[in-house]
Amino acid sequence: MNQKVFVGVDGCSAGWFAVFLTEQAGKNFDCRICDSEICDSEICDSEICDDGNCDGKIFEGENCGWELGVFPRFSALCDFLKDKYEDYEPLVLIDIPIGLKAGGTGERLSDLGARKVLAARKSSIFPVPCREAVYTETYEKACEVNERLTGKRISKQAWNILPKIRDVYGFLLENEEFRPLVWEVGPEICFQAFAGRPMKYSKKQEEGFIERKEVLNKILKTACSPVNGLPGERLHVNGLPAEGMHMMHMNDMPAVKLPVNDRILDDTPVDRFTDVALSRYRRKDLAKDDILDALAAALTAKMGALYGFEYVPEEPDTDAEGLRIQVVYCDYFPKVTGISGRKR
Repeated sequence: MNQKVFVGVDGCSAGWFAVFLTEQAGKNFDCRICDSEICDSEICDSEICDDGNCDGKIFEGENCGWELGVFPRFSALCDFLKDKYEDYEPLVLIDIPIGLKAGGTGERLSDLGARKVLAARKSSIFPVPCREAVYTETYEKACEVNERLTGKRISKQAWNILPKIRDVYGFLLENEEFRPLVWEVGPEICFQAFAGRPMKYSKKQEEGFIERKEVLNKILKTACSPVNGLPGERLHVNGLPAEGMHMMHMNDMPAVKLPVNDRILDDTPVDRFTDVALSRYRRKDLAKDDILDALAAALTAKMGALYGFEYVPEEPDTDAEGLRIQVVYCDYFPKVTGISGRKR
């Protein structure tokens, strides 16, 4: 398999929001949503989800395909990946803790290291409960178990994502072939690496949403070229060219260590991407920041495969079940003080 598909995944209220980025034009695709209350579509011919409804579309480019979808479970996302991208070599970057400690003092080394990388925004990395606490049934019980085994209670934020941690953790336990393909990522680290500085605003603020869109547009403008396998010609919506998507010349592109083309996408491609996603899903099922986090993860997968990843910690830790405890990001972008980046 010489073709690759780079997948960025972020949790959302309806399950998992995923962005699929391929090196060549993608196939037609219907997103899978199993709960009929989520999707108004009346017809579903999905082989993956017989009780679901489908109403997804694609973003497609000349040199790569952009696809997006919401999946109720991580297993459904991986079934879709195997079904529609069987000829592709996948790399999945997901914003969820993967390896879990089994009690004892101290946090996961990946979380401690991620806070050092983020510095100013280190609060976005919260302590991950131990494996025993992850599988409790109530918040009170989870706090009791975690405090008994680690000396600390857990936050409500951590409690709220335990079902998603169990979803991914359980899948990887039962599907060992996916373990080398699914890596943990922190979107805030990705945005900081892309921008060369910490984000100024919270992603939940409108200013933060705009700030992150500008960062992603900048990365697309400096990295969008046929040689990079990113959209070098046009973005398509539902198989047709998106209105306003055209190529232009730019003479003031920032100097970066990337083999760029002097033709880049104009008219805020990230806006077009988010508009499609927001038109497909209700706000109660998919938040705006979920879209940008998943897109940042997909771009990190792509650029990291090209220019190398940074690993936190450098040598992966593993949990009792053999799952990797490590966060990855790509640090090959311009910094406020110059150019920085290391290949691995």
